[in-house]
Amino acid sequence: MNISSNFDGGKIEVIDASNPQNIQLSIPNDTNSEHFQWFYFRLMGAMEESVKIRITNASKASYPEGYEGYNAVASYDRENWFRVPSNYDGKELTIEHTPVYNSVYYAYFAPYTYDQHLDLVHQAQMSPECELVSIGKTVEGKDIDMLIVGEADEEKKSIWVIARQHPGEPMAEWFMQGLLDRLLDQDDPISKSLLDKAVFYLVPNMNIDGSIAGNLRVNTKGINYNREWAEPSIENSPEVFHVRNLMDEYGCDLNLDIHGDEGLPYNFISGIEGIPSFDERLKKLTENFIGSWIATCPDLQDTHSYPKNEPGTGNLAICSKHIGERYKCLSLTLEMPFKDNNDLPDPEYGWSPERSILFGESVLQPIYQVVNHLR
Repeated sequence: MNISSNFDGGKIEVIDASNPQNIQLSIPNDTNSEHFQWFYFRLMGAMEESVKIRITNASKASYPEGYEGYNAVASYDRENWFRVPSNYDGKELTIEHTPVYNSVYYAYFAPYTYDQHLDLVHQAQMSPECELVSIGKTVEGKDIDMLIVGEADEEKKSIWVIARQHPGEPMAEWFMQGLLDRLLDQDDPISKSLLDKAVFYLVPNMNIDGSIAGNLRVNTKGINYNREWAEPSIENSPEVFHVRNLMDEYGCDLNLDIHGDEGLPYNFISGIEGIPSFDERLKKLTENFIGSWIATCPDLQDTHSYPKNEPGTGNLAICSKHIGERYKCLSLTLEMPFKDNNDLPDPEYGWSPERSILFGESVLQPIYQVVNHLR
């Protein structure tokens, strides 16, 4: 047997792979960080063998509760990702599976690779409604890709959607794929109507360096982007630096920051109730947006979520809160599960790329409901 992770997004350390019933692995730390949770590796040479894979340091991960009630994903072709039986005993995460092919991949969630990202943005630019621009360079010198959808006009609203500030949350980029698919569909009446009223500024991956490195939470300098918005720097957090500068230039009437949550098996929104500028207007916009989305998409709920901040206690270094306060606009964080949506469970696939894509398509409905009231 052979286990490897030397590929885009790969992350694992082999302790012992001599016995298929006692494969011992550990997850390395994120680059220059104490965080770790994400894993992604390839197993070869175990076809038709029952394997038991033990991730020995699971209890020390950044969010060990993320392994409770969780099943890892596996794939033979890196296109179809299915769940495999997994168990967390409070110390180790154990994955049990019998591969039917000689090579199989296991991951924390279905990856969205850099090649997939490049395909996404370059296919999008083929639409007459879309322009692909580079807004700067990452710490590692890669282009920071942004898609501008719609023609700018002083009367139009400026809508920003960013994803994957935390690189080990690939469901966020799957979501962006769905949003783009629908937004660029010239036969979709919601999309056509929205582009008459708004310009969309979309950053499908805010942390490409961290994604390639297989990090959960940070870029390759160990920086958590979702704590950088108050004082971003071109040296440590260039993506945040450039995006915030462009928000200043183009304006921001609505901001959505797309994430994944390790622990809660639900889709939910975290709002900006704690910012100083939260008033009746922002309260009504928030309620209308969330209410409209729940009414049109059963995959969203508002029963299970993070606790709401008390007035004046919001952390203004966090993206949605900083943007909401800076531009006095509707600004929300969306969280999707690594596990499953317990309201609509799927034992075979759990929360999946396909469902993330459909969820991304569905977000245009609530945007349409509030777009006329954003200013």
